[in-house]
Amino acid sequence: MQRILDVRGNKTDQGTLKIHAPDGRVLSLGKGPPEVAVEVSDLRAFLRALTSPGLRIGEAYMDGVWQPLKSDPATDLMSVLQVGMGLTRGLPVPGGTLVKRLKKRWKRLRAGLHERNNASSSRRNVAHHYDLDHSLYAAFLDNGLFYSCAYFRDPDMSLEQAQQAKCAHIAAKLDLRPGARVLDIGCGWGGLAIHIAEHFADVHVTGITLSVEQLAIAQQRVRERGLESRIELRLEDYRDTPGRFDAVVSVGMFEHVGRPQFAPFFERVRALMKTDGTALIHTIGRSKPPGVTNPWLAKYIFPGGYIPSASEVLSAIEPSKLVCSDMETWRLHYAFTLAEWNRRFQLQREVFRERLGERFCRMWEFYLQTSEASFRWGHMVVFHFQLLREQTRLPLTRDYLYASSSSGASGHSQSRVS
Repeated sequence: MQRILDVRGNKTDQGTLKIHAPDGRVLSLGKGPPEVAVEVSDLRAFLRALTSPGLRIGEAYMDGVWQPLKSDPATDLMSVLQVGMGLTRGLPVPGGTLVKRLKKRWKRLRAGLHERNNASSSRRNVAHHYDLDHSLYAAFLDNGLFYSCAYFRDPDMSLEQAQQAKCAHIAAKLDLRPGARVLDIGCGWGGLAIHIAEHFADVHVTGITLSVEQLAIAQQRVRERGLESRIELRLEDYRDTPGRFDAVVSVGMFEHVGRPQFAPFFERVRALMKTDGTALIHTIGRSKPPGVTNPWLAKYIFPGGYIPSASEVLSAIEPSKLVCSDMETWRLHYAFTLAEWNRRFQLQREVFRERLGERFCRMWEFYLQTSEASFRWGHMVVFHFQLLREQTRLPLTRDYLYASSSSGASGHSQSRVS
């Protein structure tokens, strides 16, 4: 039960941050437990970063301006992030409520402009993150190369087992029939397509991606398994995909769509589905009202990306005339996934420090651990939106999902409401 218990407490709006300056002074922010400590190489630069923590704290960490106090074994980056998140929630906004509202509206307007992801900007944004050195991803992902939240049906599962459990759960929601044609939007390194082809007879999967590097490796993995007749992978934007499919699935791609494209995305999903088709959208989400993308993540990790609230997704689904037949929220699953990714990355950190530099490694570990912190103590979750064109396509209850997953690999179903 280690993963269930190791959540380091609940989020808190209190805590104490001790700042050890180069001249020996120790400054204190906040009050009460828990208490953590950082050492800074440039006090002015660190205090300046605190004036715009969403962007500058991460940049200051990348530049080596601050780090957890080495002489304090109880302090690590995650414990600093836990206290730091609590302290930033309590910061007053200069100018009061009106200024706060105006700033929020301006940030959302500016963010919306950055999220207008047309075909060319989408390819550029994907290349920024997914066309990095493949050995980096191979070092910390599972052996199936799944770069999305795993599903820990059992807290003692390995990462490999939890990623396969995720695939089985998604496949069950798609309710695949013999001979089904499946479209995987944002297929990554082909993990889900391979899982479906290996577990479902007579099913054909078309996977599309905008990443040149991912496509080459995914195609190689398909060839190695002799699945060329069952899986077709293409460098293609979903807006250009022809034909109709029995099932449409997207895992970890919707975060890159951007709010201006939400409604057109679901219209396109509907157009790609056969009348009796199913669809499953797996996306990171926020369990609070709409917001803005963290500026550090937008600059260094996911340009053009946006994490939606449930209300934003549902309001985009409704005009498409699709039926949201089921919605599921995963809570700590991604925290567990990210913790394991970081553990594996740290085992190879020295290799990547020599290859990519210390600043890159600090950026990457800050990305992984701040993301984990957001799922542990922030408002980040994972949503599943199951969609239909015909509301009679699936059974009225969820029983069929667990009947198929409990028997191992999901079997074909002919279920529908008559």
